[in-house]
Amino acid sequence: MPIVAILLLLASASLHAIWNLLLKQSQEKYIAMGWQVAISGVFAFLILLFTGLPPRSMWLFALISMFLEAVYFILLSNAYSDHDFSLVYPIARGTAPALLMVWSVLFLREQLTPGGILGICMIVCGMVIIGATSLIQNRGGRFHFKGVAMALSVALIISLYTLIDGTAVKNGPALPYALTMFMFVPVLTTAYNVRRFGWKRFLAAWNGPRFPIIAAAILGVLAYLLALFAYSFAPLSYSGAIREVSVVIGSFLGWRFLGEKMGGIRVLGAMVIFVGILIIAVFG
Repeated sequence: MPIVAILLLLASASLHAIWNLLLKQSQEKYIAMGWQVAISGVFAFLILLFTGLPPRSMWLFALISMFLEAVYFILLSNAYSDHDFSLVYPIARGTAPALLMVWSVLFLREQLTPGGILGICMIVCGMVIIGATSLIQNRGGRFHFKGVAMALSVALIISLYTLIDGTAVKNGPALPYALTMFMFVPVLTTAYNVRRFGWKRFLAAWNGPRFPIIAAAILGVLAYLLALFAYSFAPLSYSGAIREVSVVIGSFLGWRFLGEKMGGIRVLGAMVIFVGILIIAVFG
């Protein structure tokens, strides 16, 4: 695994965790996320005026990715509304790299080394360990099969749009491709938000603090751009797993700035993830 790709993915994960932290402090989290996606589209459009559109061979990939990203947003919003974050997030983010590994082998014919497979498995286990802290604290609650199914659906969508995007940027320029995809995603997500929350409630969210939403939008675009640059020359199965280190960074930021607990179990999970990254870097 190229060291440059690992550095790009770690930078991407850091930016991803930061923009999630910014949105997490909003009162209307899901509406704020809708605004973040919309502003990302405007930001991408402005840059596209200078870069131009991607080659026509990439348009179909961008449209499919746009649709999957919108479905991801809608599924995630519903999952978090009906089920605990502590249930959905670790399952969704932990299962996605495992599914991506399967798709990469089947459709991209990636040849994984035993060390690389071990590293991916350790990253997945580390994320599950981190997410399990909340579940352990609520061990008296009953098991939610519907919530698990929803989380697995989110994981499937994550793995699929990562496969589509990774395939696209291995065969064309990453920058105009990503910008085109970001430009069109708000078409579906904004329509969904307005239908679900209504115009008044949706617009009212814009009257609150705007800087966190605008900053999150810009960071979100930059974070995924860095990931796509890594996807363009590094194995997708390894890259997708390493990018999920954002879970660790997010946990640390939540502890540092939001007063959330970060006990020994989360520290253990973080250590497992970083060991997995090191194994991929050396043996992947």
